[in-house]
Amino acid sequence: MTRFLAGVLFALGAVASVYFCRFWRQTRDGLFGYFSLGFMLLAVHWAILGSQDPAMVGHTWTYLPRLAAFTAIVVGIIDKNRRVRRRT
Repeated sequence: MTRFLAGVLFALGAVASVYFCRFWRQTRDGLFGYFSLGFMLLAVHWAILGSQDPAMVGHTWTYLPRLAAFTAIVVGIIDKNRRVRRRT
């Protein structure tokens, strides 16, 4: 059951990444690019968790893609807010 849920989360993360990538290509707004990258990294994280033995799931290195994903999202939000302030 855990592998099934990890597979579902992987698929949903990949779909969200493609969705945000489409908006990024249309608008060239960096926030959508960062969100696309973040969701793709989350999809990678869930793929790693789904493919690992349950005993290996607790290792720190398996959570590095998740850390990178949230870092990318936060950087995108900060970058968007700094650009909006410069225009006003």
